[in-house]
Amino acid sequence: MELSMLSSSTVEYMRLGVVYFHLIACCVAIGLVLTSDIAMVKQLLKGDVSGHHDDAHMESLQKTVSLALVALWITGIAIVGIDYAGKGMEYFLNPKIQAKIGIVVLLTINGFLLHSAVLPALKKAGSLLNLSFSLRMLALFSGAFSAVSWFYAAMLGVGRPLAWKYSLVELLAAYPVLIVGGFATMVLLTAWAKNKDAQNRMEQSAWDSKNAALAGW
Repeated sequence: MELSMLSSSTVEYMRLGVVYFHLIACCVAIGLVLTSDIAMVKQLLKGDVSGHHDDAHMESLQKTVSLALVALWITGIAIVGIDYAGKGMEYFLNPKIQAKIGIVVLLTINGFLLHSAVLPALKKAGSLLNLSFSLRMLALFSGAFSAVSWFYAAMLGVGRPLAWKYSLVELLAAYPVLIVGGFATMVLLTAWAKNKDAQNRMEQSAWDSKNAALAGW
């Protein structure tokens, strides 16, 4: 009896430790994604096409988020293994677990796309607004997908009351809506930023022409 209780207590403490590291990795990734997105939005609001990204910062950001994602996979698999050992296959029938695993898989695929295609193109162009239309749309969608997925997965992770209460479809109903909404918002913001930049260039050109004319007198 006492051995059984000790074993159960040890498993609980072990699970708590793994969940703690899982939470830390998630917080690190979400914090970096959020600060990066805020910086990008600020640049767009300024209409700053000429502002180049710091390559060293982007590489550091890419590596840190990648490591956080690896840590999330390792700790997540450990949590699933511990819970599976105690509950059996019934554990995987929980719609919340299915939703979280599905989102993390999609997030990982999107991460490969970001690191292999979007970030290299962004480094080369120097700014989001300098990308070609197709690459810019890809970057915007991938970025919106990443931000929504990180926060949605975190919500499912802490949402213990959601377990067994809602179906998989109900749990994921808001997910595509938020992605489309985030993507549409960023498309409108980039369009506004490009128009603002064009106006700034016209005003600067007119000002330069006026100064040149005055200097000629």
